[in-house]
Amino acid sequence: MGKSIISIDLGGTKCAGAVISEKGNIIAQDKENISGLSGDQVGELICSLSHDVLHQTGIDISKIYGIGISVPGISYKEKGTVWAPNIPGWGNYSLKEKIEQSFDKKIPVAIDSDRACSILGEAWLGAAHGCRNAIHLAFGTGIGAGIMVDGRILRGQNDIAGAIGWLALDDRYPDGYKQFGCFEYNASGDGLSRLTSDVFHADNIYSKTSLNPHLVSAEEIFQAYEEKDILARAVIEKAVVYWGKGVANLVSIFNPEKIIFGGGLFGPGLKFLDQIYIEAKKYAQPVAINLVELCGGKLGTDAQLFGAVRMMMDEFL
Repeated sequence: MGKSIISIDLGGTKCAGAVISEKGNIIAQDKENISGLSGDQVGELICSLSHDVLHQTGIDISKIYGIGISVPGISYKEKGTVWAPNIPGWGNYSLKEKIEQSFDKKIPVAIDSDRACSILGEAWLGAAHGCRNAIHLAFGTGIGAGIMVDGRILRGQNDIAGAIGWLALDDRYPDGYKQFGCFEYNASGDGLSRLTSDVFHADNIYSKTSLNPHLVSAEEIFQAYEEKDILARAVIEKAVVYWGKGVANLVSIFNPEKIIFGGGLFGPGLKFLDQIYIEAKKYAQPVAINLVELCGGKLGTDAQLFGAVRMMMDEFL
């Protein structure tokens, strides 16, 4: 057996860990909830999960290349710190040092954004394999885009490229836009919940809904949509407009071969890809939109786990 990599995918509410071979085979995998945790509590959980998945395999640490970590924010590689807006106390958290100390600096640690890891994973083993220009959209607690241009990951001046939650897609500006951005506020997993409340209060026609507009999950909204609930259908119709406008902007700017939808929302949201494409065609550059393919990811919610492995291998091997 060749060497393997410990992979960690940190999200807004969960942390997934795995040991994955250099050929992309999952040897062990586990997941922990981080809801209610903050600051160093999250760092301790990552360390514990890393050790746990390694222990499950029975593999000696000498047979591990290193640890690759995907984070929901910005990784400042030179400082080894992380900014993650959905994790309290992670404005400038020293994650790299935390992990290195946990393993007595026996193996290297590489950290990157979940945006970069998502497209790296899909390009390595998923729907973007063989593409040179592709975008992976991860819809979960937030929204991020992993962007590959001419075979290279687009990072920007400060590794912030792909923070598309802040795409400006309408001309109103409620308070929540400052924290989340327009796109994420309305069309992420948590955004659908906020959108439900906003739509409900906009018109008393929705008083007949079966949903609790003040406490509802994306899963419940999709289920109610299938049951023809009036509020759920109005919410999804509005979300399709936001998703379509987001796609249109990305197509016009980057001219990708594929836009890949992933994260927990897509998933169940994949049934709306045709509607999203129709909406995007209203706004996008006409030649580019006719040449792009919208599809679901092949790696599902594991895209970032595989991408963290690929990132770690690219950086150290």
